[in-house]
Amino acid sequence: MASFSFSSLCFTIFLIYYSSLSLSAESRVLRIAPISSFVNETLFNAIFLHKDDNACPARNFYTYESFIEATSSFPAFGSTGCLATRKREVAAFLAQISHETTGGWATAPDGPYAWGLCFKEEVSPQSDYCDSSNKEWPCYPGKSYKGRGPIQLSWNYNYGPAGKALGFDGLKNPETVSNNSVIAFKTALWFWMTEQKPKPSCHNVMVGKYVPTASDRAANRTLGFGFVTNIINGGLECGIPDDASVNDRIGYFKRYANLFNVDTGPNLDCAYQKSF
Repeated sequence: MASFSFSSLCFTIFLIYYSSLSLSAESRVLRIAPISSFVNETLFNAIFLHKDDNACPARNFYTYESFIEATSSFPAFGSTGCLATRKREVAAFLAQISHETTGGWATAPDGPYAWGLCFKEEVSPQSDYCDSSNKEWPCYPGKSYKGRGPIQLSWNYNYGPAGKALGFDGLKNPETVSNNSVIAFKTALWFWMTEQKPKPSCHNVMVGKYVPTASDRAANRTLGFGFVTNIINGGLECGIPDDASVNDRIGYFKRYANLFNVDTGPNLDCAYQKSF
């Protein structure tokens, strides 16, 4: 009961703040995408210090405007729960997409965790990522479903439903994800917000809406950032103590949580979790 009252109070305060905004240009943006109330362009650029460097193949592609426009299509993102929960979710999302697109290295300027959103396409893919056994989302001849966009969307069974949800032909025109920055961000948000059973959505995990099942508990999948890593790439990274990729994701999350002035919460890694 106490938790419910606290959440209700927090939501009420947000509504009061929201309704008190004037109809300035900035407040009109807030009404379209409330996330911009705590992620302004200055903070976005501080997070992604080097995304537009000449060394980054995706330079000038991932803009703040595209990010904000994309979030407006997913109103629950960054607006669920109290302010700390909202900030933590956004920091977690940005950390995960930063790892997927990182251009950083151990001795990089400003540290390895200042180089997110450096790439928009997978470099040297090992295959065309076509699962020919998937008849619901059949591959289009000659097309590659390699990693593209902030979350590095991969495989025909992801491109197909993502395209259907977002209004483009993901199977016939997968290149759209690396040619349109708004759609690129939308594919990452679609993946983040969409439940793909038996996996929950990353969103529900980070905002505390997901209740772990008996199978989750048996697999030691406890709520936190590590669970999200398990959802995204657990088959390759989880159940491995001190995995370099997992540590990289955590490094980004810690840096961003600090910039958002919010704690990271528990269970950052998935070293002792079984994958789905």
